[in-house]
Amino acid sequence: MQIKCVGTPNPRQKEFFAARARFVAYGGARGGGKSWAVRKKAMLLALRYPGIRMLLARRTLGEVWDNHILPLQQELAGIARYRDAEKAFLFANGSRLKFGYCDSERDVLQYQGQEYDVIFLDEATQFTEFQFFTLTACLRGTAKCPRRMYLTCNPGGVGHGWVKRLFIDRDYRPGERAADYRFIPARVYDNTALVENDPGYVQMLENLPEDLRRAWLEGDWNAFAGQYFKEWRREIHVLQPFDIPQHWRRYCALDYGLDMLAGLFVAVAPDGCAYVYREVYRSGLIGSEAAHALREAAGTEDIYAWLAPPDLWNRRNDTGRSIAEIFAVGGIQLARAQNDRISGWMDLHEWLRPYDTPQGKAAGLRVFETCTNLIRTLPQLQCDPHRPNDTAAEPHELTHAPDALRYFAAGRPFAPPLPAQKKTALPFALRTGDEETKGGFQQW
Repeated sequence: MQIKCVGTPNPRQKEFFAARARFVAYGGARGGGKSWAVRKKAMLLALRYPGIRMLLARRTLGEVWDNHILPLQQELAGIARYRDAEKAFLFANGSRLKFGYCDSERDVLQYQGQEYDVIFLDEATQFTEFQFFTLTACLRGTAKCPRRMYLTCNPGGVGHGWVKRLFIDRDYRPGERAADYRFIPARVYDNTALVENDPGYVQMLENLPEDLRRAWLEGDWNAFAGQYFKEWRREIHVLQPFDIPQHWRRYCALDYGLDMLAGLFVAVAPDGCAYVYREVYRSGLIGSEAAHALREAAGTEDIYAWLAPPDLWNRRNDTGRSIAEIFAVGGIQLARAQNDRISGWMDLHEWLRPYDTPQGKAAGLRVFETCTNLIRTLPQLQCDPHRPNDTAAEPHELTHAPDALRYFAAGRPFAPPLPAQKKTALPFALRTGDEETKGGFQQW
């Protein structure tokens, strides 16, 4: 039985078809032929394994219809019939390809209890981590066919963080196996059919602003559309730890709630540059436990100020005491940080903004590579769609460490050093006579 398709797979798409890991992600840049590969892979699996059950999901039902159902109605004509009531293609051999969506967090709950042999998650970075892991629980069955999830993805979106962690950074939690995850990068140049038939699209990607070009053309996972801190560059802002001189002034800025304690220890050098040299990142701590964790992390260090948001001075109804009072009992006298979000973020932009030095690019604030949670979450913050000068509140897990850093930066933006003044020759009439032996130059 022949599958009606246009074109043949390019080398990257062939890798995608042949991958055997439990979770296979394909993409990176735009125009890599991801949707085409997903449809063809689903067709091949349906014909190869009679009775296989598959789910193909995108964020919205409209996207599923436009990107997959409509093309498949032509490509599967005479091979499978589409039943709109079920939103599924039914094959003569009993195989079934169902379509779904997860526009909100609760939408994913409709799949609880269902079983699929293969799940396709198209544009996976548009799904939250909760939606992804909820769907992985549906990946089970007793039929003799593979159990796999295929994902396509571009940098950016609400799911950027978990996709990057699993497939790019390969940073695994207990219970996650590296062998289960395979990433196949693809760029528009790999999609020869698109390059030949629509060179204008490629030119459009090449002419984008730097941050969009890095994400959409180059598939750079450290840059994406909607990224709040576009200044962030790992090669500039992250460095190996070194011994902090004792005379440098040290701060601890913290964001606290039962869901997460994020404490950042920051040392300020005599030249005004700041270094985040330690982090405490723990969930589920009550106030006294949080204070103890920070005090233990500080050890014998002299902390100039413990900076915290004003809401920690609010008295609790159950005890009549504030978190600030509980911290004080634990040996930490908190200082109120400025909490205007917009001005605080603007100050942090200044700290992160790269500037030129004779040695290359530098920034006012740098982070020890051991502060993994700050390094992970700060570049993933997205712009609030309704307030572009503010950060998005979701995913909430990404906000804790950046908020703590904002409390340090608020009210004290970094001013990069002025470039060294060039020495110029004094006009002849203004020379004093000494210049002849000094080369005729003074500061001008």
